[in-house]
Amino acid sequence: MTSPRNAGITTTVPLDEFGGVSRLAEVRIQEGESLENALRRFKRKVQQEDIIKEVKRHSFYLKPGEKKRVKEALARKRSRKKARKEQD
Repeated sequence: MTSPRNAGITTTVPLDEFGGVSRLAEVRIQEGESLENALRRFKRKVQQEDIIKEVKRHSFYLKPGEKKRVKEALARKRSRKKARKEQD
């Protein structure tokens, strides 16, 4: 049985193009720390490292042409937003 000090919560994201793990979020439970606090730290770390965004991005395949259209649409959206801010 492992001691609470050595227990850890770990997650990985999908493999990168070379077959290796691209990111790893790990939180070690500290002496006297509750599991809820460790889970809260883990969630914050996952959010800061954009792991969820990366998993969603890899959840489906976009053809190169579709990827280009999405990228251009986001650029148009950013430029419209910037133009609106400049008007105000």
